Amino acid sequence: MDLNSTATLNNGARIPWVGFGVFQTEPGEETYRSVSIALRVGYRAVDTASYYRNEEDVGRAIRDSGLSPEEVYVTTKVWNDEQGYDSTLKAFAASKKRLGIGKVDLYLIHWPVTGRYKDTWRALEKLYRDGEVGAIGVSNFKVHHLEDLLQDAEVKPVINQVEFHPFLLQPDLLEYCDRQQIQVEAWSPLTRARFLDNPVIQEVARAHGRSPAQVLIRWDLQHRVVTLPRSTKENHIRENARAFDFELTGEEMKKLDALDSGTRIGPDPDSFV
Repeated sequence: MDLNSTATLNNGARIPWVGFGVFQTEPGEETYRSVSIALRVGYRAVDTASYYRNEEDVGRAIRDSGLSPEEVYVTTKVWNDEQGYDSTLKAFAASKKRLGIGKVDLYLIHWPVTGRYKDTWRALEKLYRDGEVGAIGVSNFKVHHLEDLLQDAEVKPVINQVEFHPFLLQPDLLEYCDRQQIQVEAWSPLTRARFLDNPVIQEVARAHGRSPAQVLIRWDLQHRVVTLPRSTKENHIRENARAFDFELTGEEMKKLDALDSGTRIGPDPDSFV
């Protein structure tokens, strides 16, 4: 397993197990530089969103990388105030134009906005059927959101991108998505560095001669969760890419799982609009 290793989605498309996130990466030079470094290191997936305001910089870095756009798996998302059928179609066209790479591999509903996400999903289904996007999915959906969506959906989401780390394990959501063949993808897998000094994480890291960040990425992979570490520092970008040549023991996985306290770093999807 390495940065080229991929998970197979329920529509047959393939997505790298480890991608590069750009949430809270400043638009402009910071995003361009970070993505450029990641692509040189070997990352082949980049996750952005209209809300991040850096789609143009992501696209420019891909175009300038010497790689063909087809070699880089690109995800973007429709933001809350863009949701609804017609407005989502317009939002997608704007995102695609800003990216400027001729294709979007995965388009997600960023948050489950009550009363709007079903119309938004219909728009995503149209984009998928029209060949405008390679796959469609959701982000920050809890089980009850997915159950509601699937009552009327004609195309099943391929991915549910959610906050996921040892302090927010969400076993019921993992089990439901596994049963529905919806791939779970982790945002903020490194807890935005807030809990990297946790004694359990530090102990496991020392046992393997690894960084706490590498341990958390490895923990994601052993849970069969696609993961999106983010950094703007070249040494961390390189370090986060080296999570494939060691394995956590069953006991270590249990210790990390036991950290679950339902602690969220980001908003609760039931109250965020």
